[in-house]
Amino acid sequence: MISSDRRDLNDRFVKVFKILEERGDVIKNDRNGKGLGDFAEKIVGNRAYGHIIRAFLNEGDKRCISYEQCRRVCHEYGVNYAYLLEGEGTPFGLDLPNPEESEIVYNGNILFTTTEAFAGVTVDAGSFTTEDNDFFSIPGLDGGGLVAFPINGNSMEPVINDHDIVVCREIAGVHEIKDNKIYAVKNNGSVWVKYVQRILNEKGRVTHLKMISANHLEYDPFVEEVNEYTRLYLVIRRVSSL
Repeated sequence: MISSDRRDLNDRFVKVFKILEERGDVIKNDRNGKGLGDFAEKIVGNRAYGHIIRAFLNEGDKRCISYEQCRRVCHEYGVNYAYLLEGEGTPFGLDLPNPEESEIVYNGNILFTTTEAFAGVTVDAGSFTTEDNDFFSIPGLDGGGLVAFPINGNSMEPVINDHDIVVCREIAGVHEIKDNKIYAVKNNGSVWVKYVQRILNEKGRVTHLKMISANHLEYDPFVEEVNEYTRLYLVIRRVSSL
């Protein structure tokens, strides 16, 4: 009988696999190195075992992925080990320290950083755990995984003004995007704060994002490709100067 922890592990694997598909890292019927057989070869050790991967993905199947196979998923595709193996943090993203569990004393649960640091940081478990970072809190915003940075420019005025601070929470992937909401989109060392709309291909997969400024008289919409480096953060609060 499969234990509950293995079931939970498999559920997290299914979620990660869907994100990999959204990013184009895995394309089930692809013959150019990203197909299910290629995935099976990396994870199970045999490209003929694509049916085993399909079994893991099938909710009605009793077979579950193993911890060792999940470690290979993390190694091959840059998945967060803590998330997939232990259910902590997010699948790929910003693993901010939990103020309740950390030995370091923080003055809040929201990391404040610069726009440049946020855009360029390598996202992993130790990304922001340095003494140079500031933490603060806002009534009503609880939990971990929150990051804040200042806005440079007037492209989102009058909704968000130059020098305002936005507080964001990472989402798991493009499947969680709600069109015309404001997101911080981090991609290839740049970060934009825009209204976002999904652009789907003929197979229904999100391949690009349309970025729309509130200040549309000065800034035209533009399109960004979704790739393995794309990270998405829902803007949940604006902090303005008096």
